[in-house]
Amino acid sequence: MGSFSIWHWLIVLVIVVLIFGTKKLRNMGSDVGGAVKNFKDAMNEGAQKPGSLDDRGNSNTVEGEVTQKSKQ
Repeated sequence: MGSFSIWHWLIVLVIVVLIFGTKKLRNMGSDVGGAVKNFKDAMNEGAQKPGSLDDRGNSNTVEGEVTQKSKQ
């Protein structure tokens, strides 16, 4: 099965465009791009340090005090 030349890839590209059409391929590309962007945003959000500020200036920490200890 050796490596494919540029002509093989061009033929495959033409067949894929004929089967799916350019509009459907464009939609699939934008969907994949949106998914990658959302994934990166989620990874950056999860990597924030506790106590740091988010984009709106809100802190991620919750402040409070223990008023009563209970035995379980």
